[in-house]
Amino acid sequence: MHFSQLNLLSLMDFPERLAALRKKKGLTQQVLAEAINLHISQLKRYEAGTSQPTLDVLRKLAVKLSVSADMLLFDKDERGPDDELRLQFEALQQFSPKDKEVAKSVLESLILKHDANRFK
Repeated sequence: MHFSQLNLLSLMDFPERLAALRKKKGLTQQVLAEAINLHISQLKRYEAGTSQPTLDVLRKLAVKLSVSADMLLFDKDERGPDDELRLQFEALQQFSPKDKEVAKSVLESLILKHDANRFK
């Protein structure tokens, strides 16, 4: 998927995003519903925004549409680090497993400290 298509998808809400991804894959509602063992009327409700899928259905939709569940659910800026920390978190991907564990421990400690200070 191209960057411009990802940007456009991120501006949509879940029902619109689901329909757009389904159409991009060239699937009819019937074909997608059958592929994930769902009644077509339920898929229509998801795309109309009158019903919300279960976690199991979200997983099946993401797999069939070849996208992450995050892409289905969240706007572009709702998940992941903000711009101030994005480069640091991207750099962590290059760390060894041992160094990742150290970074994770430091972050967890800071989060616990922050949470403790909120309730003082």
